[in-house]
Amino acid sequence: MTAFREIERPSPNRGAGPHERLGVLFHHSRMGFEDTIARMSDAASQVSYHCLINADGTRCTMVPDAEIAWHAGASRFLMRERCNDFLLGVSFAGDTYASPLTGPQLASALEWLGSRWFALGWGLDRVTDHRQVAPGRKDDLNPVEWERLFSAVRRKFGGTAPESSFPG
Repeated sequence: MTAFREIERPSPNRGAGPHERLGVLFHHSRMGFEDTIARMSDAASQVSYHCLINADGTRCTMVPDAEIAWHAGASRFLMRERCNDFLLGVSFAGDTYASPLTGPQLASALEWLGSRWFALGWGLDRVTDHRQVAPGRKDDLNPVEWERLFSAVRRKFGGTAPESSFPG
């Protein structure tokens, strides 16, 4: 059982997979929850996330973990290109430069991670954000909010971060 409400709104913007599920890439959508779902549901947008987290912690699954969501674009992480193929895409609704992540968003993200972390053998070196995998092209998350999120993940799941996983 989960503490946060979960809904499904399948996006047509996906690849068949199989998805490698080697880690997670966090984003912010810049738009509100419902507007983001509408955009991800439009085939013309050619963009999607595996999961979108609203300010109240509600999670919307748009692409199953086993399939490839189109969230990262040109990107590089773990010395590999095409992060869509191996990192699950999770977005926070809103703009982390305009408003900080809410407590429920952070808690919901940790809950989402919890059901995957040990089962998939993730460590802190498998957690990143869009800004880090597409430097100069993307700026999400706000570095202050990324640090809050990453610190919460470290507290919850333990360990230390390699230099490349933490903003410099």
